[in-house]
Amino acid sequence: MLLPRIAVYGLCPVWLLILTAGPVVGQNFPGKPVRIVMTGVGGGTDFVARIIAQGLTASLGQQVVVDSRPSGVIAGDFVAKSPPDGHTLHFHGSALWLAPFLESKVPFDPIKDFAPITLATRGPNVLVVHPSLPVRSVKELVALARAQPGTLNYATGAAGSQNHIAGELLNSMAGIKLVRIPYKGTALAIVSLMAGEVHLAFSPASTAAPHIQSGRVRAIAVASAQPSSIFPGLPTVASSGFPGFEADAVYGLSAPARTPAAIINVLNQETVRAIRSTEAKQPLLNAGLEAVGSTPEEFAAFARNDMNTSGKLLKAGGFQAQ
Repeated sequence: MLLPRIAVYGLCPVWLLILTAGPVVGQNFPGKPVRIVMTGVGGGTDFVARIIAQGLTASLGQQVVVDSRPSGVIAGDFVAKSPPDGHTLHFHGSALWLAPFLESKVPFDPIKDFAPITLATRGPNVLVVHPSLPVRSVKELVALARAQPGTLNYATGAAGSQNHIAGELLNSMAGIKLVRIPYKGTALAIVSLMAGEVHLAFSPASTAAPHIQSGRVRAIAVASAQPSSIFPGLPTVASSGFPGFEADAVYGLSAPARTPAAIINVLNQETVRAIRSTEAKQPLLNAGLEAVGSTPEEFAAFARNDMNTSGKLLKAGGFQAQ
């Protein structure tokens, strides 16, 4: 009986180490300041990243700073190559997983090289038209586009943005051909719409809201799956004859691949707490954003699905990686 006891006792420290390694790693994190890398100073990504950084600084006991890089590919590459210890994170939109469809040379795999933490927020796009366009619903818009194929155009920001994807999704689901007119940003796109240079646009809520209120553009639907509290009473495109239509601007937080699950869990819990806090709710709504706070698994599934569906739409629309 002695030998088995010695063997069991000798193994106990090993098994205890294995069983407790995850919690210990989580308890010792963070050991130094945390950096959230993103792109787009002053935009929606920057705004939400700073709300998260403020919340994590308070809850983790370490300074969390926002580090802006010149482009999404540069930011993504930096994080993908960073140590997987939770101290360098990436805050990004769908452009991360759509990068292979937009750029001819992407130095990372948007799925394999990142560990999702949470889908943090959604920003509903709203379908707006110039007041001179004789439509007041999605059904009327689609009927007009079918009657005059190839004559209606829509303004978008950057290629692969959700307002670009929304237009291609409507083309695909409705069997119409809205012609894309690209601009350097959504603000310029909405200015062009107000001037009557284009017929319609899927615009971020924060960009469109003041112009809807002034009557310079007319809102006919939201592109979110469910009605939006930002535009009460406005129907969804999905409920207007196109079930399954969804094209929100989304923002999420990811870490380098192989970051320990215990650290991912800590970051998920504290990030979700920050964006769902009472202090964050109104500033997010004022910016046209709604808090989500998903699990890592839900975020991973969302990214894979969106990469597949949006990638197909970009290809179908004739977009070529630059």
